[in-house]
Amino acid sequence: MKLPVLLKNIRQCRECGPHLALGTRPVVQAASEAKILIIGQAPGRRVHLSGIPWDDASGGRLRDWMGIQRDSFYDPAAVAIMPMGFCYPGSGKSGDLPPRRECARLWHQALLEQLTAIKLTLLIGAYAQAYYLPKESGSTLTENVKNWRSFAPTVFPLPHPSPRNNGWLKQNPWFANDVLPMLQQTTAELLNE
Repeated sequence: MKLPVLLKNIRQCRECGPHLALGTRPVVQAASEAKILIIGQAPGRRVHLSGIPWDDASGGRLRDWMGIQRDSFYDPAAVAIMPMGFCYPGSGKSGDLPPRRECARLWHQALLEQLTAIKLTLLIGAYAQAYYLPKESGSTLTENVKNWRSFAPTVFPLPHPSPRNNGWLKQNPWFANDVLPMLQQTTAELLNE
């Protein structure tokens, strides 16, 4: 299946509709020539309303971490965005609910087969890391991120850039000192190829 048809099918998917309080609105961004792939959790409420991936405070912080401007970030020929769950899952007691599992099963492999130019994958949050990192890697997000050198420069496991994670960032200053400079350098090199 060609990428434009696949993206159209993803955006029209209604598989999880009965389970989503706000209904379906799959959010995805991709082009076959994209060099960077971001695999996050699922869109938040604000992204569900706008339909623009990472269109919130988390996205602003993620762009800062990558050292990338909005226009490059939202250029599908540069950056592909494939969340674990394409639709907003709703909110729970301590934040958004986990991403729906159907999306990865239904769409990820087909989308990855079309993204043949990817040279850098960002695995943001525990759900993406649990799904895509080898089973023998760390058992926690912090262990995965601490072991970033084992995966770099083609994969970077990252914490979620949500303001809810400010405590984690303060407790782990090595992340800003060690990981982010290499992430920014790798991102810049790819975008300037």
